[in-house]
Amino acid sequence: MTLVHAGVVPTKRAMSYGVLGIAVTVALCLGVIAVFGVNRVFTGLLAGAVAGVAVLVALFTRDAIVLTEDAIYQRTPWAETCIDWGRVVAGRFTLDDSARWSLALDLAGGDEQHGELVLLSIPPVSGPVSSAYDMRKREQVDQIRDMLRRKKIPVMVLPEIAGALHQHWKIAPPTH
Repeated sequence: MTLVHAGVVPTKRAMSYGVLGIAVTVALCLGVIAVFGVNRVFTGLLAGAVAGVAVLVALFTRDAIVLTEDAIYQRTPWAETCIDWGRVVAGRFTLDDSARWSLALDLAGGDEQHGELVLLSIPPVSGPVSSAYDMRKREQVDQIRDMLRRKKIPVMVLPEIAGALHQHWKIAPPTH
C-alpha cells in the first residue's frame, strides 16, 4: 500500500506547539532545580531542552495529511479524520496568499475551509535541488503527482509553476 505524507501545519497550531514545547522545557528545568538545587540550572536546562524538542518533534510528526490508496487521512495530535477519494474534485498547483506555491485538493461537500485541503506550501522553485529541504519537497511533489495520476484526478498547474518544476527539478508536470 502506497503512503504519501504531506500537509501544512497552520500558523496558529504551530505557535501553540511552540508554546507547549517551551512550557515543557521550563517545567522540567524548574523541576530539576527544585529537586536538586540551584546548582543544577544547566542540567535542568539541558533536560528541559531535550524534552521540549522531543515534544515538538512528536507534535509536528503526528500533524500531517496521509494519502493512501483507500482514502486521505487528515491527522492532528489528538484526532484523525478520513476523507474519501470520491470527494476529491480536482487538484491545483497555484500561488497562495503569501506568494508561495500551494498544492491543494478541491473537495465536494464537507466542512473544510474553502472546500479545499492544502497538501503542500513551498517557496517558489528558482534553481536546482540544493538542500535536503528541496529534495524532500521535490519527492513530495512527485509522490503526490503520481498518486493523483493513479486516482485519475485532474490537476491544474499554473504555466510558470509547471515550467519551473520541469526546468529546475526535472519533474514533468501533469498533462491535465
